Amino acid sequence: MSDLWANQRALNLRAAAPLAVRMRPGKIEDVAGQEHILGEGKLLWRMLRADAMTSLIFHGPPGTGKTTLAELIARYTKRHFIEQNAAAVGVKRIREISQEATQRLEISGRRTILFLDEIHRFSKSQQDVLLEDVEKGVLTLIGATTENPLFACNAALVSRSTLFRLEPLSIDEVVGVLKRAIADEKDGYGSLSLQVSDEALRLWAIKCDGDARRALSALEIAVLSTPVSEQEQGENYTIEIDIEAARQSIQQKAAVYAGAGDEHYDTISAMIKSVRGSDPDAAVYWIARMIDAGEDPRFIARRLAILASEDIGNADPRSMLIAQAAWELVERIGLPEARITLSQAAIYLAMAPKSNASYMAIERALDDVRSGRTVPVPVHLKDKNASPPSPGGNKPGAGYQYAHANAGAIGLQDYLGVDRVYYEPTDQGLEVHIGERLREIRKLRQAYKEDVKQ
Repeated sequence: MSDLWANQRALNLRAAAPLAVRMRPGKIEDVAGQEHILGEGKLLWRMLRADAMTSLIFHGPPGTGKTTLAELIARYTKRHFIEQNAAAVGVKRIREISQEATQRLEISGRRTILFLDEIHRFSKSQQDVLLEDVEKGVLTLIGATTENPLFACNAALVSRSTLFRLEPLSIDEVVGVLKRAIADEKDGYGSLSLQVSDEALRLWAIKCDGDARRALSALEIAVLSTPVSEQEQGENYTIEIDIEAARQSIQQKAAVYAGAGDEHYDTISAMIKSVRGSDPDAAVYWIARMIDAGEDPRFIARRLAILASEDIGNADPRSMLIAQAAWELVERIGLPEARITLSQAAIYLAMAPKSNASYMAIERALDDVRSGRTVPVPVHLKDKNASPPSPGGNKPGAGYQYAHANAGAIGLQDYLGVDRVYYEPTDQGLEVHIGERLREIRKLRQAYKEDVKQ
């Protein structure tokens, strides 16, 4: 009888839970997105299949499923699950959890997963108490944080954990989550006569910034706030939610991107081309458009980092450092302050001298490799300790000349085996000097080659 009451209490609690809680997936296979770690053959997928679960740290934006994934891992691996907030748990509680986990392992052989939300707030004293049992395998630690763990978490925790970044859900993935909630008769709104327009679904998916919890909360608010009279309830009244009702329910400025997402790509393209074209005014305007639309600032920072190598390269090598620093700062401080960091980086990159020589060099080399125009490693460049003797009897590494023994520390030997040129410096910025030096080196190398032939 007590079990019956317990089941009823559990059902009552679940019915009272928010829609986002009720719609949490029940199996690993039902998790939306995160194919980069959960897809077949990916690292976390392999760890689960092999039951080789080590301590983990999940990091990423809110609503990407960090807590849910931890619960599902515990269920999949049949381990006892304990959830705590790192900011609230004390040393005494950590000791209690460790003792309970030890007893559970000794008596039943069942292991324990300790899930720590906001793990970046975990103090050194808490960590010292916990780490010994983590290293012994008594506890499996799973941490969750919205911060970059490499900067925000204790080094001892990071070194003992496998890090997984959970990405924001795509627009289509969020729409899929919403549709499942609308159709689910047990935990969603499948028992209601509910019609939600495609425009409303897409608006929520765009405005939630990849946060499935926010999208489901907006759906719940829209459903619960739709006025229905007692008479209408008795007449099987259909609840209709259009784009205006959707906009009001999420309470956030709508993204300016429209249609099938083309403006998202058009705007980032405009920003990149403005920086490439050395127009800082246009660059910061397009960044402002993206920020105002709700674009993930890390996406903008990532594109600036790619551009620093692709369009500036060695014309100003500092551009790569500026872009790297901007990306790291954006990760650490977030919006709204990160807008200033993005602006500073974009302006510097826009005003830097431009060169695509590094980009073209690797493209030319890849074209040769992929087209089958490959060359063997010259004997004098081989590892003398790792490579077997060549068919001609020459020992690996034989004839190698130490570049530092030459004037100017310039290697005069042939390092490729064929006459091919991939890197052609431009006459922009620092590449002017790089080009002059490279021409001198190539001239010396050619003269050395001719002397050897004679």
